[in-house]
Amino acid sequence: MRKRLRKPIKKEKDFSDKILKILAQNPNKGFNYKQIGATLELDDTQSRNQIIKDLKLLAAAKKIIETEPGKYLVKAISQDYYEGIIDMTGRKTAYFICPDFEEDVFIPTNNLNRALDKDKVKVYVYNRRKGKRPEGEVIEVVERAKTDFVGVIDIQKNFAFVSTANPKMYTDIFIPKDKIGEAEQGDVVLVHIEDWPKRADSPFGRVEKVLGKPGEHDTEIHAILAEYGLPSEFPIEVETFAQKIDTTIQESEIAKRRDMRDTLTFTIDPKDAKDFDDALSFKKLENGNFEIGVHIADVSYYLEEGTILDDEAYQRATSVYLVDRVVPMLPEVLSNFACSLRPQEEKYTFSAIFELDAKAKVVNQWFGRTVIFSDQRFAYEEAQYIIETKDNTIPIETSITGSSYVVADEIVEATLKMDELAKILRRNRMNEGAISFDKVEVKFNLDKEGEPEGVYFKIAKDANHLIEEFMLLANRKVAEYIGKQKKTFIYRIHDEPNEDKLIAMQNVIAKFGYKIDFRNKGDISKSLNALMEEVSGKKEQNLIDTLAIRSMSKAKYSTDNIGHYGLAFDYYSHFTSPIRRYPDVMVHRLLQFYLDGGKSVDEETYETKCLHSSTMEGLATNAERDSIKYMQVKYMQNHEEQEFLGVISGVTEWGIYVEIIENKCEGMVRIRDIKEDYYTFDEKQYALVGATSHNLLQLGDEIYVKVKNADLVKKQLDFHFIRSNNQ
Repeated sequence: MRKRLRKPIKKEKDFSDKILKILAQNPNKGFNYKQIGATLELDDTQSRNQIIKDLKLLAAAKKIIETEPGKYLVKAISQDYYEGIIDMTGRKTAYFICPDFEEDVFIPTNNLNRALDKDKVKVYVYNRRKGKRPEGEVIEVVERAKTDFVGVIDIQKNFAFVSTANPKMYTDIFIPKDKIGEAEQGDVVLVHIEDWPKRADSPFGRVEKVLGKPGEHDTEIHAILAEYGLPSEFPIEVETFAQKIDTTIQESEIAKRRDMRDTLTFTIDPKDAKDFDDALSFKKLENGNFEIGVHIADVSYYLEEGTILDDEAYQRATSVYLVDRVVPMLPEVLSNFACSLRPQEEKYTFSAIFELDAKAKVVNQWFGRTVIFSDQRFAYEEAQYIIETKDNTIPIETSITGSSYVVADEIVEATLKMDELAKILRRNRMNEGAISFDKVEVKFNLDKEGEPEGVYFKIAKDANHLIEEFMLLANRKVAEYIGKQKKTFIYRIHDEPNEDKLIAMQNVIAKFGYKIDFRNKGDISKSLNALMEEVSGKKEQNLIDTLAIRSMSKAKYSTDNIGHYGLAFDYYSHFTSPIRRYPDVMVHRLLQFYLDGGKSVDEETYETKCLHSSTMEGLATNAERDSIKYMQVKYMQNHEEQEFLGVISGVTEWGIYVEIIENKCEGMVRIRDIKEDYYTFDEKQYALVGATSHNLLQLGDEIYVKVKNADLVKKQLDFHFIRSNNQ
């Protein structure tokens, strides 16, 4: 006899979350069970009965209110609804970041409901039981973080799609036929999202601008700028306005300023610099002390508030230093000419003048507008040569003039004395708990077409530190002068390091035999300095420098002064670079206003400006980083047959990241491409382990690699694993 199969018991569906979502999206409208059923497209009796049951349960749990018999509203303030920011992963899922939660709330793909990376959203949070990771569903996109995206267009007969290279952008963008514009198949374009209809899989957009063909140098650089909403040129009306500014030096204006033209003054800058923000003056006083003047381009004299030029500078907030070009905050007529403190020219400046004793202690200080005459322009390499050799003849191989030349004795003497004072200032700062991050900067030698010919590393030496210390002194003393008056000001603040990130860093560096002292914040800074010194010149230096920087809080602008942890200053501002940073322009204006006896300005107005400046700085930093990655990939494209020795800089379940020692280019070796054994990821050892050989591939190990793929559009490198370096 055949056994009768039992019918599986149908599990009742729970519509609670969907009901809450509908009510939350319509907070002022009451719904009955029929309206909810219609919204969910359910009209069978079983589903309707379940909706009635769920409505009663939610009302009993006080999550919704029965306003009249059978009609329900979401509670005005529900403890399960939160506002925060979406942080997308590269796997089409996201985390919801909200200060109300200790850990980020997981958002599965089907709960994103059209939210994109960094959008401000309202989320319903469930799974809040102990031991379970909270999960959520996006109820509403409150504010889009961005609506402009860069991608490659794929044109069909009646429409097109634009797909981006950004792994966090999980959808392509639908472009109707009439909004394709001048774009051709395969072009890199800038698109603007106009709408995302409820039932559409993709947002709808229009092509704003055609950037060029993928892989072309200018296309990719413009794409980087466009991706972050950064401009590549000035509007014609701004350029025209700038050209009309009177940039001549007037006797009537000199009369209003402290005249420093007879005081020995010079600049020290990178050899390829065109905008000279700052100059130093030096005078030995009769009492044996030294008068050091920190003279900064008086940008605020030319940049009048309320003009289209000032509006443009504020919107940009910073110059952007890409690998092959500078996108300036100010038009060239100001940045490279009128404001730039060029040699053998009279210039208007805003100055911080200090009297220092032989121990670099500030005895007197003065702030105000000045006029200077720069006697000499040095590159860092030339000043460094003087510091190292005490010689006044700059050799041809160091000279930026193209030939050997003799420096005046008084300039040599001034350079050596200021170097001596700068070293004392630096030592004092370190003793106070400042952290020394001298991270190696990757630079490229480019040919006339902008193609990378070679890589070199920029390392800060004594000449760099000389300038740095006097700029820090000016920035600190200006902030202190206003801060002690309790008036609204723009500070550059830096919070204490994030302890979780420090612990994560400790777990990594322990594999190299290093450790951090966590006992108090003073110990942390001393411990980090000792670590930086210990790793200097070692293969793992770049990795550990990067981890240390990432463990730090981000410095930002604010009217609320909490001090600067990294520099160990109670007061700090940005005063010294107004050609390339708008906050410095605001600092100059406020300082002059207060010097003239002005009362404290509105804090809220300036806090908004600080937030904008910090945001723009972050975008510029991302663009700069992307341009370096792009150039690294381009450089490696030309070295596909070459073997490189690299250091394992990251280990994941899908492969290892490798940083090449000689040029700092980083790429990935995928686990499936390591043929010498079958490797699996061991999370505890933070290593890949060979199944047969039990060989470990772990952080800091040296391996030989070759380029497998260099993707200019994604700015990604893939490597072939050749062998371990077991010498």
